[in-house]
Amino acid sequence: MTRSAAIRRLQDRRRFLKTSAAGSLAVGFGVWSSRSLAESKSPHEKLNIACVGTANQARFSIGGLASQNLVAFTDVDERSLGQAAQDFPAAKMYHDFRKMLEQSDIDAVMVATPDHIHAPATLAAIKLGKHVYCEKPLTHTVHEARQVAKAAAEMKVATQMGTQIHAEPNYRRVVEILQSGVIGKVKEVHTWAGRAWSAVGRPTETPAVPDYLHWDLYLGPAAERPYSPAYHPSNWRKYWAFGGGNLADMACHHMDLPFWALKLRHPRSIAAEGPPVDPEGCPSGLKVTYQYAADGEQPATTLTWYDGDRIPAKILDIPTEGGGNIFVGEKGLLRADYGSWKLYPESDFVGYQPPAPTIPNSIGHHNEWIAACKGGAPALCNFGYAGPLTEAVLLGDVAYRSGKPLAWDAAAFRITNHPDAEKWLSKEYRRGWELPS
Repeated sequence: MTRSAAIRRLQDRRRFLKTSAAGSLAVGFGVWSSRSLAESKSPHEKLNIACVGTANQARFSIGGLASQNLVAFTDVDERSLGQAAQDFPAAKMYHDFRKMLEQSDIDAVMVATPDHIHAPATLAAIKLGKHVYCEKPLTHTVHEARQVAKAAAEMKVATQMGTQIHAEPNYRRVVEILQSGVIGKVKEVHTWAGRAWSAVGRPTETPAVPDYLHWDLYLGPAAERPYSPAYHPSNWRKYWAFGGGNLADMACHHMDLPFWALKLRHPRSIAAEGPPVDPEGCPSGLKVTYQYAADGEQPATTLTWYDGDRIPAKILDIPTEGGGNIFVGEKGLLRADYGSWKLYPESDFVGYQPPAPTIPNSIGHHNEWIAACKGGAPALCNFGYAGPLTEAVLLGDVAYRSGKPLAWDAAAFRITNHPDAEKWLSKEYRRGWELPS
């Protein structure tokens, strides 16, 4: 499948899901613990799902979950919430997810908000024994990623991070090809994605808060600051208070492939290059080098990430249009993106036939989670997998903001060579928005 065909397929699927979302609501009642839910819900029973977020990516996930009972919605923007109320008139509407989680008939929660709300909403739901689907990156900080994964394991809830491309066939075929050994052992990976979410300083335009926006709830755990249209609804990723720039936005999608194929987890060191650090805005481009120790059959590996204006026109003489990965093996190279793959040098692989598929095609990224909630196998991007992936991604921002190459002890959750950089692993929370213990 070509990259353009894959994109068209995803767009068609999104259009279908959006149009099928309305009218699928049938409300059910009952309260289950995380364990009894799996015992009580057969594959033919519907989950009662609450949605934190209703617009943009949240809207896409609402479509993906439309086969179930969507019983509650939260949004700080009255315009988006109003649309959800029209589409799902039997559901209850909220502005504060904390109030929504008091609703007694909720089995599972979908979280698709700006990054700074991910962990507060996700952890609150997990602590109540609710299953959770959360958009990528799983959290806003490295510490939150560790806490969310730990809580999910302790509460034995079904989880999935929104790395939707993981469910598409091309990634599965690339994993099989790499693990078959056709290019030999892989010790080097180059990963890139093009868009840059960048800003310098805080916005200077700070008009009155629109009457449709609950700004205090939008801020949530973030320190108080004036409203600006530069933040909401589209550009919050440009600012450290709410997002993490292009690395936090796209790396969970693209680094997912080497994480899966090479079974990577925690890097031992991270170094980042970029423009001078701005205390408010994210950079115009980054180059981040992750070093992984040898692990079993996988040799020591270097993974280099590029984004924004740091993406070279070619890597190893291979063009870098779009986003993707180049795997460097002992016997050749493999370039892969969302919808296609190619081996290099081409002359060495004339007539190559990939191995027979061994990874079953997905029933759908959202459907994997729904099935897991009902007692099926864990979804492939469950928080046990997504937590370490998110940690690694966000450690790139930590290295950049600290201005130092970092040695990382994942087991001890410590930066061993520059302890002062550990302040970037976590953040302070506004009073009343602390993470649930």
